[in-house]
Amino acid sequence: MKNIPGIDKSRATSSAATNASTEISKIGITAVAITAGIIGCWAFASMIAGAVNSGGPIDLIASLFTAING
Repeated sequence: MKNIPGIDKSRATSSAATNASTEISKIGITAVAITAGIIGCWAFASMIAGAVNSGGPIDLIASLFTAING
């Protein structure tokens, strides 16, 4: 009978530790998702700016192949 309160107490501690690590994982995943979204928006804006500066999307692709092939 004396072991039962000790087991309950350790379960509560284990549950609290699991919840803390779960919350840290959620924060990490959210931070990575936000960073990926920002990088994606920057890449999209860069592609639009490149297309405008080169004269259109077809000229952008032609310039890309010219830059790769020399």
